[in-house]
Amino acid sequence: MKALIFDRSKEAWETSRGFMKTDVPEPVIDEAKNESDKHAAIIKVRYAGLCGTDRGIWNRQAFRDQILGSLEKEGKDIRIIGHEFCGDVVSAGSEAKEKYGIMPGDFVACESHVVCNECFQCNAGEKHVCTNEKILGISHDGCYAEYIKVPGHVVWKTDPAKIRPEIAAMQEPFGNAVHAVSKTDVKGKTIAIFGLGPIGLFALLVARGLGAKKIIGVDPNPSAQEMAKKLGIDEIVPLTPAKEGANPVGNSASHGTKPYASDPELAKKIVELTNGIGADVSFEMAGFNSSLNNAIRATRRGGHVILFGIKTGDFVLEDYNTLIVRGVTLHAVIGRELWRTWETTKALFEDKMNGIQDKMYNVILKGGEGTIVPINDYTKEMFEKKMAEHLKLLIKFS
Repeated sequence: MKALIFDRSKEAWETSRGFMKTDVPEPVIDEAKNESDKHAAIIKVRYAGLCGTDRGIWNRQAFRDQILGSLEKEGKDIRIIGHEFCGDVVSAGSEAKEKYGIMPGDFVACESHVVCNECFQCNAGEKHVCTNEKILGISHDGCYAEYIKVPGHVVWKTDPAKIRPEIAAMQEPFGNAVHAVSKTDVKGKTIAIFGLGPIGLFALLVARGLGAKKIIGVDPNPSAQEMAKKLGIDEIVPLTPAKEGANPVGNSASHGTKPYASDPELAKKIVELTNGIGADVSFEMAGFNSSLNNAIRATRRGGHVILFGIKTGDFVLEDYNTLIVRGVTLHAVIGRELWRTWETTKALFEDKMNGIQDKMYNVILKGGEGTIVPINDYTKEMFEKKMAEHLKLLIKFS
């Protein structure tokens, strides 16, 4: 079967980029040889999505240790990339059928965090921070392939009559936004979103769907700003390109001397847009240090800052005393809460009144124009060009 992979036997992590397209063996279920296959399902992939994680792997900027370490542990050279997808179950182990009700022909998506169901966190109902988790496309073979084998406990049945397949493939990343927005009540609140990438745009749709009163977006990318307007954002605070060495979300051209420094004018503008109070809830979705400090400064006394953007290394908190005195609460968010986040995602998608599915397909996916890439057409050069042109891409396998 065709798959997009990283192969450590053919390319060094430090000197390569992109995903190799190659043929790999199709997965099989053989309960006689593998006890774990009783709990497994094999899914024929329809659509698989590209997200920030995959861009990080493409550029060899993220997940090096996890990928190489897991391959070494498994005694393998090839890791199939990708973690967000939808498809059709073609076979299932006996326990997957009996315990989870998974049957051939089911249309499904999957939770990308393969949790252990045994650790303290899993037993405490906190599976999204499982101690022993594996992640599809990183430490477990992923979905950039014609078929994928997964444990039955991460399979999520989806109704194709209510959720179109292109949108079903994005339930996993959309769930990130659902988890982030659900960290605190946004109904009737004013929120600010720092970083209007795909998850930031999803957060806009989720917050509106959950009753946010006013939504302010911050991003330097004109394309992202335009998408946000089409999705119904109330206000955009644009950023001028940052000085060299400064990060792209947070430092304006006139305020780029320190990579971690906030922009007083940006915070001032958001305070003005909120009647001198500040945002009730700010979402840091970009992962840059100055963006974090901007989010804190733009949030009202007693407000909340949701930390979703991921970057490795140390961050500097500006004026720690101000954070404490203002009584701002910081929330760290990773993944999705199983299965509460998925239930909320399902409800939002299946509610035709909110228009979320149409907005995602017509605006974020641009009606499929240039954003859906058949696997047979894939080349590194073509795909990298499309990555530069579009915020969100889907790979079509069937």
